Amino acid sequence: MAIMTFCAANSFGNALDDMCRRLFGAKSDAFIFKELSDSTERYVVRTDTTSGKILIEGTTPSSMAVGLNRYLYSCAKTDVSWHALDEVCLPDTLPRPSQPLEGEARCGMRFFLNYCTFGYTMPFWQWSDWERLIDWMALQGINMPLAITGQEAIWQRVWKSYGLDDYTIRSFFTGPAHLPWHRMLNVDRWEGPLPQSYIDSQEELQKKIVARERELGMKPVMPAFAGHVPPELGKVRPGITIHPMSRWGDLDPELYRSYFIEPSEALFDSIQTRFIEEQERTFGTDHIYGLDPFNEIEVPSWEEDYLHLASARISQSLQKADPEARWLQMSWMFHYMRNKWTPEHVKAFLTGVSPERLILLDYYCDFKEMWKETEQFYGRPFIWCYLGNFGGNSFLTGDMDKVYGRTEEAFAECPSTMAGIGGTLEGLDENPMMHSYALDRAWRHHEQAPTPGSWLERRALARGGADDSRIIEAWRILGDSIYRSTSLSQGILVNARPHLKGHGSWTTNNRYKYDNAVLAQAWELLTEADSDSPAHRYDVVNVGRQVLGNHFEKLRDDFTAAYEAGDIATMHTAADRMDGLIADLDRLLATHHAFSLGKWLSDARRMGATPEEADYYETNARRLITTWGQAGTNLNDYANRDRSGLTGTFYRERWRMFTDAVIAAAAEDREFTDSDSLYTALPQWEWEWTSRHDSFPIESGEDPKRLSKSLLEKYAPF
Repeated sequence: MAIMTFCAANSFGNALDDMCRRLFGAKSDAFIFKELSDSTERYVVRTDTTSGKILIEGTTPSSMAVGLNRYLYSCAKTDVSWHALDEVCLPDTLPRPSQPLEGEARCGMRFFLNYCTFGYTMPFWQWSDWERLIDWMALQGINMPLAITGQEAIWQRVWKSYGLDDYTIRSFFTGPAHLPWHRMLNVDRWEGPLPQSYIDSQEELQKKIVARERELGMKPVMPAFAGHVPPELGKVRPGITIHPMSRWGDLDPELYRSYFIEPSEALFDSIQTRFIEEQERTFGTDHIYGLDPFNEIEVPSWEEDYLHLASARISQSLQKADPEARWLQMSWMFHYMRNKWTPEHVKAFLTGVSPERLILLDYYCDFKEMWKETEQFYGRPFIWCYLGNFGGNSFLTGDMDKVYGRTEEAFAECPSTMAGIGGTLEGLDENPMMHSYALDRAWRHHEQAPTPGSWLERRALARGGADDSRIIEAWRILGDSIYRSTSLSQGILVNARPHLKGHGSWTTNNRYKYDNAVLAQAWELLTEADSDSPAHRYDVVNVGRQVLGNHFEKLRDDFTAAYEAGDIATMHTAADRMDGLIADLDRLLATHHAFSLGKWLSDARRMGATPEEADYYETNARRLITTWGQAGTNLNDYANRDRSGLTGTFYRERWRMFTDAVIAAAAEDREFTDSDSLYTALPQWEWEWTSRHDSFPIESGEDPKRLSKSLLEKYAPF
């Protein structure tokens, strides 16, 4: 097995003390940390015989943080959320372990995040949000987080050094929420120019991010130059070969196409060196670089020799800039364009880089394990990754048994190439337990069975903060019946562009493989449980919004049946019921900040240095989660999500427009079809919604359990 050693700084115990103070406040004094000198990455948690405090020993900061997390869920019945606004509730009297808790790492690399997460979740985050996520990552044992915030400041200085003017450079960048796809060579200029205030603020934020991650023993994965250049570079360096790349995301290629400099150009090495040197001066380096040419786009040539030489030249440029560099590459493109990335093409590309210099992220192992398709990436080390989410969609999904079986198989079959476990979610979503379980597969905890059922029971009690059989039973139902399917681009039907049948678009697949009445049973158990922990309140809303979202399909089908029967009176009644459920769903979502559009929009507006900039950021934030890009493209609703405010205005108003149009057609005795004028008007209406500036509260203050009980009574049977 390929193992990466992470050397702990002498002060990492202090860093963990600081983390405890952030999470636990005055109760942080109950914990003490001590370094072990073993070569095995492991932890031991026990009661200190001298002080009576909880002693956490470990060989690395990661192992100690994992030991702390094990104490929290096993003994203190406490769950730490990745949401900064969720408080961490420890019991008044902290229990001491009855016997030592021990465990060790099964692999050396534990990766987390996805380029897309920096768009679907993080483009407007404040430092408080990052502080909590970094602490959460530490507790999961992450030691290789993707760290790509603030790179535009580096690029701005690099491109200026080549003679490009400020406006050209800032216009090359996209708006904040779309920067991940600019960084991945997919789109340029969309909603640019990027304001200087954003570039500057993100540079300062990145300094804090990587400093904190390193304090906790992590090696941030930084960006490197993958060949993406402004087309204007050809004017100041005439004669160089710059390739216009293929159309992406249905955006206008004449306006938003990206450009790629030929790797054989000497200028490629120069740009790489200038970028790496400037980035290291600004943010430091840990010599691991995320570098992803050709993601979801056509390659300039599909000749095997070209692919081999392109990767070899890119790798050589990286080694010249940093002799210690290792290239971390997504395998997503091999799956996404598998009709082009044949085994021969993949092999040609990968073998251009020596095995000790390249690490592959097997990006979507919950669906397709590329290590099986590529002879274990032709001997290159890889990280087995759980994706679990597209676009930040809200949908209860995941398959714990598959994660367990596939990780066990990979550990057994790939002892020399499987380097680690990773999480590559596109957005922080509504399945935190799935992501924690997948990441926990990197660890072996003594005296704990790793199977999904036993793992869920322990974690369920931590989320409930109490020994309540109803919480265990609710999570047993979720584990046995709900978490049985792999994630896709999904969304409840409420979030789909309305139709009489089906779910409108590939971006809003609302299919599920269980009886909604079974999920409603879990919801009822959670509402009855004797708990008021932050995680439990979240679970009540999370399960309830999925139940209501699933039930909406029945109400829509009732409306369709009335239309087909020509029963206009029943159509009106059914339309009102649909509208009422969406209003109730919005009300339920508003009871918890994690399900609120208010935070997303208020965070965006806070970025603005002027009222005009605040409006710009808000519009950019609204577009990503609705139209995505230009009105009417195939990415519409890709980033759909259940959020109060979004549900109550965008989705609710869209469905009311639909039912009004269908009822009008029925009243005029004409057939309603996909050619109805509604579908011509909807893209423009959606686009106009993104320019609105109505505000929404971050949380309503209404009790989610009390409201859930009334909604269970109102809509049963499911």
